[in-house]
Amino acid sequence: MVFYDPNLKKQFAEIRPFLEKRPVIVMGNKVTDTDSDLHSLMAKKSSREVERPAIQLDDPFLIVFTGGTTGLPKGAVLPHRLVFWNSVNTIVSWGLRPDDIQPLLFPLFHTGGINVLLIPFYHLGALSIIMGDFDSEETLRVVEDEKCTIVIGVPTMFNAISQSSKFMKTDFEHVRTFISGRAPCPVAIMEKYWERGKILKMGYGLTEVGPNNFYLPDEDVKKRPTSVGFPVFHCDMKIVNDDNSIVDDGVPGELLLRGPHAFSGYWDDPEETAKVIEPDGWVHTGDLVTKDEDGFYYIVGRKKDMFISGGENVFPTEIEELLYKHPMISKSAVIGVPDEKWGEVGKAFIVLRSGSSLTEDEIRKYFDGKLARYKIPKYFEFRQELPKSAAGKILKRELEEET
Repeated sequence: MVFYDPNLKKQFAEIRPFLEKRPVIVMGNKVTDTDSDLHSLMAKKSSREVERPAIQLDDPFLIVFTGGTTGLPKGAVLPHRLVFWNSVNTIVSWGLRPDDIQPLLFPLFHTGGINVLLIPFYHLGALSIIMGDFDSEETLRVVEDEKCTIVIGVPTMFNAISQSSKFMKTDFEHVRTFISGRAPCPVAIMEKYWERGKILKMGYGLTEVGPNNFYLPDEDVKKRPTSVGFPVFHCDMKIVNDDNSIVDDGVPGELLLRGPHAFSGYWDDPEETAKVIEPDGWVHTGDLVTKDEDGFYYIVGRKKDMFISGGENVFPTEIEELLYKHPMISKSAVIGVPDEKWGEVGKAFIVLRSGSSLTEDEIRKYFDGKLARYKIPKYFEFRQELPKSAAGKILKRELEEET
């Protein structure tokens, strides 16, 4: 059985010949007479009682594919246990309310679409507005007209919204908080929302665990803007080095998570599952983090994103943070590329704001005094746009493949 959106009829027509005699159901008005439409089917009452098999918490609920930003997507098997406990953790730790309203900016095949807020909202009886393809001006309209209270997106979305001509005119009276996830959010983007008198802070999650794992109290946002805060309820975490030993406060290491909101493994890939899930339940995230003496956690970057230049570790997020603060730069991404002398050096991909002009020399001068010399990218490439996933996250693996 295959379901499809009528807005995707052109794309669906390409795969229709391969479906043989499978039933096709369109989620809207019928495109062809041979299809069934979802609304008519839902209106029909079955003549026989529906059998409801017993379900255990560890039974699979969904197979959701990972974002694939640094490698090929993998099918993560999410049990009912993960979905239930993520909902509980989120409601309790984030202080969600039954009268909350959100514009759902993520696609529903993505963990951001179904697990970040949709199911917790369903659990509570709160309202989710399905938005479809991301459009910054339509998002602003819905936020104002529908009196949205929570808006969750990714840095590229919040950047696009802030650059809209309607941003300063939109009424945010009912918005309690904006939360950015999927990638570290540059403070330069956050500050635009703070100037409107609203909180924009960072969250952190991944398909395999949660995805909601942290909560930063509103009163700490401006004091610690690059922090994701504290662990949510029912979530264990530790930071380890390459030997799996716990590191000291302030020292970067890989984040490991454990709790009832963890996944069961990767579909049909026991080898990859064994690499990620320890026998005692700890899940390797592949993300580098630090923790300060007060217990606040900070995302340093993806372990795979870090490169070593002349024996020194370089974290692209630090460089990207500065690039986003430049008034002429709209988007940026930094990767490591091979170099005969230094082993690896940085390459920055940059999208300028409309009507702006900038040279490599001007960017290097901008970095002077702000970055150590070995962290300054050796190469710069100006582009009209950067490749993004369906959830709006910049796909660095595509940039690496092109280089």
